[in-house]
Amino acid sequence: MQLVNTETIPGQEIQRVLGLVSGNTIRAKHLGRDIGAAFKNIAGGELKAYTELLSESRTEATSRMIAAAEALGANAIVNIRFTTSTVAGGAAEMYAYGTAVVVAG
Repeated sequence: MQLVNTETIPGQEIQRVLGLVSGNTIRAKHLGRDIGAAFKNIAGGELKAYTELLSESRTEATSRMIAAAEALGANAIVNIRFTTSTVAGGAAEMYAYGTAVVVAG
């Protein structure tokens, strides 16, 4: 599966557009991570536990998007975007979406 955040793939022709595909995951904060983050906010620096959480969320949302594209018979997803939103106190959604296509070339 080819994944790009552009509307086309250089050197390849889009044969068919199969439609919008997406994947998402909702993750809750862990109390231990919140306590660690509170200390980091005082001292400054990267909140590595949250960086890891977002990375895992992005990977899961992307995997689900790819599965949706494969179910349609796509071999590529173009114009991929990611977004996050707060769903409830302490929980956030990672949403990945793009256009499933069949490319040749």
